[in-house]
Amino acid sequence: MQRRDFIRTTGAAGVGGFVLGFPVVKTFAQENRADLVLVKNGGPKELVRKALELMGGIGRFVKPGQTVVLKPNMSWDRTPEYAANTNPEVAAEMVKLCLEAGAKKVLAFDRTCQEARRCYTNSGVEKAMDDAGASVRFIRDSLFEPVKIENGLALTEWDFYRDALEADVYINLPVLKHHSLSRLSLGLKNTMGLIGKNRGKIHTSFDKKIVDLNRVLVPQLTVLDATRILRSNGPSGGDIADVEEWKTVIAGTDPVIVDAWGVKLFGLEPASLGWLRYAEQAGLGSMDTATHVPLEYSFI
Repeated sequence: MQRRDFIRTTGAAGVGGFVLGFPVVKTFAQENRADLVLVKNGGPKELVRKALELMGGIGRFVKPGQTVVLKPNMSWDRTPEYAANTNPEVAAEMVKLCLEAGAKKVLAFDRTCQEARRCYTNSGVEKAMDDAGASVRFIRDSLFEPVKIENGLALTEWDFYRDALEADVYINLPVLKHHSLSRLSLGLKNTMGLIGKNRGKIHTSFDKKIVDLNRVLVPQLTVLDATRILRSNGPSGGDIADVEEWKTVIAGTDPVIVDAWGVKLFGLEPASLGWLRYAEQAGLGSMDTATHVPLEYSFI
């Protein structure tokens, strides 16, 4: 069964292999690998490398000959220091890891919120990923296709990007930042860069609709960039005074718990965010940070 066929038959609860009754993530599981890690106090490259090492290596997720889609946030016409987009070094290191694992090709794209060429260039993400060996492409409207959403809370169908649907492996590379609508932008929110149609319509009943979109595209791995944090005036930022350097990466196989720990790191309670509550109820993952504790590593 190809990934796109699998996706389209798993729109109900238990999407992508996530079912209720999650394993406790407090230490290494069998096979000496963790399902949730938090790595801090290092440079972007070493944070990413260590996170994947603790999870059992990139080979756990990427096999030789596979096509991998990496989804960074590069939606904003901001340079890296403003923390509105994924750190280019984080994105580039993930490209290198995937190619080292034998990936046939690594694709990256984002349906940007501002002019695409300026966003791709000024974010620094396009060049960094391209130099690392990825194929960084602009979104083409002709490649969106409708997908039915089973058991949707507010959506029954939406357009998704074909290259993401057809990839063997989908790895989400969001940045942790403030967002004026959703309060925070993390992994589940980053999926909006892979959808078509009028995205403004997602902003009504947002908490339910963002969960519905994530029933369709479920990442095998989420690597949350918390190296530099936009604390306020997100999602686009623009004032360096709003940025803090946190030197942290959170990675995990459950996209909901990764977001939940990002929320907690930001100083909020996961249960205070409606979209996280709905995501857990839909069977997309767990937001229980008391039970699902990341394996931590610090370079200092």
